[in-house]
Amino acid sequence: MAMSPFAGDEDDGMMSEINMTPLVDVMLVLLIIFLVTIPAMHHAVKIDLPHASSQPQDEKPAHVDVAIEADGTILWNDQKIDDAALDARIAQASKKTPQPELRLRADRKVPYERVADVMSAAQAGGLSKIGFVTQPKSAK
Repeated sequence: MAMSPFAGDEDDGMMSEINMTPLVDVMLVLLIIFLVTIPAMHHAVKIDLPHASSQPQDEKPAHVDVAIEADGTILWNDQKIDDAALDARIAQASKKTPQPELRLRADRKVPYERVADVMSAAQAGGLSKIGFVTQPKSAK
């Protein structure tokens, strides 16, 4: 318990004043910190940002349907072609922008080697998007 320095020995009264010095010291330190940091918060670098349009693009990438029949013949968009024509059409399609997706549909009885040959020709020709078309099993 703090005692008043001016009180005599006979006066054992409590000090009823609040010491304001620590409060004033803290407030002055905060004031100095804010005065130093506020100009740094408003300093900004000017950057010329690009503008984007808000119009959605409805351009859908084209697709090419390649089917392999049970006897091994290849159909390019329902037209029969041979292996040389397949390579030429794949090379032509890979040059388009955006690049079309190759949708590969093979008969159930086609050997996997024939499907792998078509996939390898597509990869060698530069087509990177290959999708597989299947038929769902019918409910019995």
